[in-house]
Amino acid sequence: MNAGIPGLRGAEHIGFTVPDIEQAHDFFVNVIGCDFVYKLGPWKRDDNWFAEHLNIDPRSVLKELRFYRCHFGPNFEVFEFEAPDHNTTPPRNSDVGGHHIAFYVDDMDEALAYLQAKGIRVLGEPTASSSFSEGQRWVYFLSPWGMQFELVSFPHGKAYEKDAPIKLWHPAHPSK
Repeated sequence: MNAGIPGLRGAEHIGFTVPDIEQAHDFFVNVIGCDFVYKLGPWKRDDNWFAEHLNIDPRSVLKELRFYRCHFGPNFEVFEFEAPDHNTTPPRNSDVGGHHIAFYVDDMDEALAYLQAKGIRVLGEPTASSSFSEGQRWVYFLSPWGMQFELVSFPHGKAYEKDAPIKLWHPAHPSK
């Protein structure tokens, strides 16, 4: 294992901001299938705490944050803020800070049909990967507020795994 942060175990949570916490709650609980754990807030500060600790405008208001557990993998910390310099357009993958969250599914076709039945916007058809990722299929989809997500499946593994001394973590086999 490479040297790095002493005691590092892995990613504990992924945090992101949404425009409407109730809409996000409905999406994560009733579409994705995450478990809601707890909520905090609101918080408003009259000092520079937000700027010093979160690198955001000190006049921001954290309306609420909620934590979710979504099966195996990191938890989600979901924020709703009010801020004077608030950007309401989610970044694209090509933008600095662009991102997506990929959910592993056992059956791509079943999961895709489920999302479509829920009225979720899916971007194109599933793509079969090649090269080191051969054996994988993936497709992007958008949350109601435009955040990018992905379904990914490789029930028989990926090509790179055949000779790899280190394998990527797999949510269907979390202890390997």
